[in-house]
Amino acid sequence: MSRVPKLAAVLAVGALALTALPSNAAEPAQPTGEPDLAAAFKTASAKYDVPREVLVGVGFAETHLDGHNGTPSQANGYGVMHLAGNNVNKTMSEASKLTGLPVAELSKDDTSNILGAAAVLDSYADQAGLTDRSDLGKWYGVIAKYSHSADAPTARLYTDEVYRVIARGVRTAGVSTDPKKVTPALGAYAKVAPIGSKASVQAVDYPGAIWNPASTSNYRVGRTAAITTIVIHVTQGSYAGTISWFKNPSAQVSAHYVVRSSDGEVTQMVAEKDTAWHVRTENPYTIGIEHEGFVDEPSWFTDAMYRSSAALTRNIADRRGIPKDRAHIKGHSEMPNNDHTDPGPNWNWDYYMQLVNGGDPNPPEYNFTTWGAGVNVRSAPKLSASVVTTLPGPTRVFVECQVQGDTVTAGGYTNNWWAKLRDQNGYMTNIYIDDPNAKLPGVPDC
Repeated sequence: MSRVPKLAAVLAVGALALTALPSNAAEPAQPTGEPDLAAAFKTASAKYDVPREVLVGVGFAETHLDGHNGTPSQANGYGVMHLAGNNVNKTMSEASKLTGLPVAELSKDDTSNILGAAAVLDSYADQAGLTDRSDLGKWYGVIAKYSHSADAPTARLYTDEVYRVIARGVRTAGVSTDPKKVTPALGAYAKVAPIGSKASVQAVDYPGAIWNPASTSNYRVGRTAAITTIVIHVTQGSYAGTISWFKNPSAQVSAHYVVRSSDGEVTQMVAEKDTAWHVRTENPYTIGIEHEGFVDEPSWFTDAMYRSSAALTRNIADRRGIPKDRAHIKGHSEMPNNDHTDPGPNWNWDYYMQLVNGGDPNPPEYNFTTWGAGVNVRSAPKLSASVVTTLPGPTRVFVECQVQGDTVTAGGYTNNWWAKLRDQNGYMTNIYIDDPNAKLPGVPDC
């Protein structure tokens, strides 16, 4: 659903930007003037007595710690922490009041944005009477309130994802948290069935989906034309946030399906027989599928998401006699009378269409995403090895195998594991693979 210019989506690396160094340098370092996200989280945590793991967990669940240069989400949320300003979520104005910082600064400056979110969470913790703030499990209700979800099940969906992030740890954009096993104190949410559990209602059209209907104010009952086209979108927001937004009567927007990044979970929000509002004048003959993430951050486009979405698209096409080709399966940006750019240049159409047509490319074109810019790929897993190429920014890569080599310290991390990149025909330190594990899961040793 993004209106981010395509050029900006390709070039922008925001707070992750790193300068290129000579071939004999250890690794890139953050340039002068770029915000240090790790320091920002540490400062905000100390000032407002909000655990760093909570702040990082919320930020990663919302944006993968990418402020997107002040570009708003589909719910009018800004920055790393998605401070929002809409009819139900007033965290932006609350943050401004609590910190004294102007909205413009909170929207565009990552450090201020993190500070503002910490102030809001601190305020909610006070309201909840939370005294033992070091106990991560007791923050469940506070995080749920921060989500400002449309209903309790969606709030639980949001909060459970934050706790999953805390459990597996984060290592991206110079920010690192260790995996932590936490038992959430669910409180009132213990009586709320998680979305996706056996208590969830199965979707009306696609057996693999969860039925969680959008507000009736956000779509039209019935159709005025035969269904001929499937439209691929990117949410410009999180999975839970998008579901909540489509349930908000003031949103005036919806899609038939939403697909989660981490595991490909599918939620159906509008019946296919009804007209979702996702492509303006082209709504009557289309089915819309939203994909969690942001067009300028390829780490959201996981293999699990591609495969799940492709299975959904294939099912719709087969049931409705829609040809499985690019003339009938289109991106939002390709539809008439629209100014959106999604799914953007990071969406792998070739791989996706192979999957839609029943192919199972093995190996896939890529399986990980890098972060940072000016990252060297070398001829061997050694800092003294020659540079084969330099990755200009976040890049999708296929890691053939991994091997222990020279120890590298960069971006706040130390690691001696190196990834062998198939397409670049060289090695790069695992530090700049966007995965919290020092040794990449599921990748064999060389």
